[in-house]
Amino acid sequence: MYEFANALTDATIALQAETGGPALDAQGAAALAVGLAALAAGYAERGIGSAAMGAIAEDRSLFGLGLVLTVLPETLVILALVVVFVVG
Repeated sequence: MYEFANALTDATIALQAETGGPALDAQGAAALAVGLAALAAGYAERGIGSAAMGAIAEDRSLFGLGLVLTVLPETLVILALVVVFVVG
């Protein structure tokens, strides 16, 4: 993942040097924000969901807490969508 980030940074710097302007316009940056937020939310939900299922298997009264903690990372994507509407 680190190599990909470095390659993306190098390509962005080269593109900016060629065009003389920003490498991403506002819509591209907003799309990148939503995509990365969705990726991060999915990564967070992976661990939270499995832990919540284990806790619910042990004690059924933890269902509400497990549900709230599983849905909580999705607020990242909602906030990223707000950015899209503010920029767009």
